Amino acid sequence: MEQKYSTISFISTPGFCSDCGSILPLLGDRGDVECYACKRSWGPEAFGDMAMSYTIQFNKRNVYASSKQQDDEEDDADGPIVERKCPQCQNDKMSYATLQLRSADEGQTVFYTCTKCKFKETENS
Repeated sequence: MEQKYSTISFISTPGFCSDCGSILPLLGDRGDVECYACKRSWGPEAFGDMAMSYTIQFNKRNVYASSKQQDDEEDDADGPIVERKCPQCQNDKMSYATLQLRSADEGQTVFYTCTKCKFKETENS
């Protein structure tokens, strides 16, 4: 039977197995973690005083439907918005997207879309 929380083989950095040196999986809400390599079970003490933080990013459209703080033309954007004059309607805002369509040693292709009239144009950079 495997002994739980036995003495450690060597001192390692928190978050790594002290028996084999492999990185440990993240500690869940409850229970211990098992080393990927040697299968030894570790409790929260293996992580020392490490803390984890994270940020959840939401699209602007998913914040709240009732709080429309942006212009309607920016809500329909297909990507980031830049100050670029539309040749069709003279609007000064266009969204853009980039793709590598040509060989790797050549520049990318930028696709611009007017936020007002949806006119599309491309630029090889």
